[in-house]
Amino acid sequence: MDLLQHIDGIYEAAVVPEKWPDVLGSMSREVSGDGAVLFTFAREDMSWTTSSDLRETFIEFLRDGWAAINPRPVRLSAANHPGFVRDSDFFTAEELDRDPVYAFYRSRGIGWAVGTMLDTPSGDSMVFSFERAFAKGPVPLEVVHGFDRIRPHLARGAMLAARLGLERARSMADTLLALGLPGGVLDRRGRLVASNALLDALVPTTLQDRRHRLVLSDPLADGLFEAVVSNQAMPVAGGRSIPIAAAIGRTAMIVHLLPIAGVANDVFSVGRLLLVVTPVDRALVPSAEVIQGLFDLTPAEAKVARSIGEARSVEDIAAAQGVSRETVRAQLKAVMAKTGLSRQQELVSLLAGRQLPFG
Repeated sequence: MDLLQHIDGIYEAAVVPEKWPDVLGSMSREVSGDGAVLFTFAREDMSWTTSSDLRETFIEFLRDGWAAINPRPVRLSAANHPGFVRDSDFFTAEELDRDPVYAFYRSRGIGWAVGTMLDTPSGDSMVFSFERAFAKGPVPLEVVHGFDRIRPHLARGAMLAARLGLERARSMADTLLALGLPGGVLDRRGRLVASNALLDALVPTTLQDRRHRLVLSDPLADGLFEAVVSNQAMPVAGGRSIPIAAAIGRTAMIVHLLPIAGVANDVFSVGRLLLVVTPVDRALVPSAEVIQGLFDLTPAEAKVARSIGEARSVEDIAAAQGVSRETVRAQLKAVMAKTGLSRQQELVSLLAGRQLPFG
């Protein structure tokens, strides 16, 4: 057994996150294991990756709610041991036999493990857990010693990956600056982890950089924003655009949220959403194609929205498109729901870049 031969792979995975499953699998096989899991978590949030042989089991583990009652992280944290420990070190045989989570493990052929917990500078915690078939018995002590020897490299590799993730987020914000766009990067909780000077200039009139998450100054827009960052309203593909009303000292703007490609394969990525803010041009009502793309409208809904932006009546739109007024009203109702607005005049004002007549 020579886990130190995997050092190069660990540092390569720190730079190329897609390598983690292979590295975890190779280390597991080195100690006659049966798969490995790496996950990072902070409060209720978790990112994870596994060796390929354990992926389906871990997906089932998460899907069926076993993670919520998993006793391992609690015991591992309480142990506060600067090294690898076995579950047999902090559970009695009786506890293991009656624990429902361990019953799940055993039903899937595993049931013994050796793992370690590490803290990151950002305040998150990460766990490396190497699984072993229940039929093979508890993890031998010499395996624990082997993992202890390579633990400093796992820690440094993980810290490097976390720093690179933050640097990638900053690079994205700087690229938007070069394009003349206010922008930044949000983490999985909607907190701003990187921003450029143009976006900073919008604080606090348009945006508020609060501790729990970024907040939009417009309450109506912030409700839509919160739904997106909490994963309740993000389309399966593409992003989401949210209108912000004009106000005293603030022009009408649109906040665009785009999923960052590749983060599903990067357990250490700090960025989940790319945020770009664009002002609404007062001199130009956007084309139907632009409106459709911004707010995920159907072609028919986009045409109705543009016509409303040109201050045309429902009757005029129906006559021009050869449909009934009821059809236009139904399409307009869908437009209002998708843009988060409540009155027709608000849509006219948004598309014309004027202050919305609230109150």
